Amino acid sequence: MYLKTFTYSGAFELESGRTLQNLQIGYHVYGRLNAQKNNVVWVCHALTANSDVFDWWKGFVGEDCFFNPDEHFIICANVLSSPYGTTNPLSIDTKTQQPYYLNFPICTIRDMAKAHQLLADHLDINNVEVLIGGSLGGQQALEWSIQQPNRIQKLILIASNAFHSPWGIAFNESQRLAISADPTFYQNTPDGGSAGLKAARSMALLSYRGYQAYNQTQKEPTSALVDGFRAASYQSYQGDKLVKRFNAYSYWYLSKAMDSHHVSRNRGSVEDVLALVKANTLIIGITSDILFPATEQQYMAQHIPNAIYAEFDTVYAHDGFLIETGILTNIVSSFFNQHTQTIALQNLSE
Repeated sequence: MYLKTFTYSGAFELESGRTLQNLQIGYHVYGRLNAQKNNVVWVCHALTANSDVFDWWKGFVGEDCFFNPDEHFIICANVLSSPYGTTNPLSIDTKTQQPYYLNFPICTIRDMAKAHQLLADHLDINNVEVLIGGSLGGQQALEWSIQQPNRIQKLILIASNAFHSPWGIAFNESQRLAISADPTFYQNTPDGGSAGLKAARSMALLSYRGYQAYNQTQKEPTSALVDGFRAASYQSYQGDKLVKRFNAYSYWYLSKAMDSHHVSRNRGSVEDVLALVKANTLIIGITSDILFPATEQQYMAQHIPNAIYAEFDTVYAHDGFLIETGILTNIVSSFFNQHTQTIALQNLSE
């Protein structure tokens, strides 16, 4: 499948009060919408992913997977600030006819959810049968379910939270400090801040994986080394890999969007806001996750009506939701089977 683009003709107002003109949303669709329009699976992607969900969630979404194009109409949209087809800091500012760079407005998770709603309207999708996301994607999915509770039928939140923690914000700020320490970041060029972005990615990986993963995958077979360690080269390689496909400005703004996530902002208590969710909800935690600890998912499950909680352990920690697709499939299929049985029992009683 190829990238599609939707351009919104109106002025898109952000939570900050600033507006974006000619908002573009890049997205992928797979499969076909059935006659009942009840087979929509909307995937919200995480921080540096993109709308090509078949590429980055192999084994869970795609051909012969639990969510597949033969049965489902699968949609994934690039988020605001992402460099993969949606308006972002390298886009042209209609006022100056130059790229935004650091003049790009702050976009929040609420703004991202609002953009998803615009795309759903454009695609004539009134009901989303399944809305799913992990990490930053889970934050978007939760926010959309709060803003439009009647539009979402089933909600799946993985390794995410109701508000971003001081711990998570500190990780993000440390990465932004690395980016801003690169003087090229302020030169406003497409590759500005690349060295800082490489360092930021290296720092982020530590929060995505953790001690066990590195000890298993990067351990040296000998004690003779005094330099040139496998773990060191891995960090450098992963940093370079992101620099080749991303940019420092998008990373800067996306990390700030994650920091902004707080469902109770100007709404009341967190508990009262979570109670607005009407979807049948599955919340999945990862016991080894140090960035989004399982206590955050347990908290959501306690306060979202019709929510059930499941968890699993993996050496891959937070990244486990992208890697342990077999475990994830088993948990999600059990959730769907349980829900189907409940509907069948209700029909028998009618």
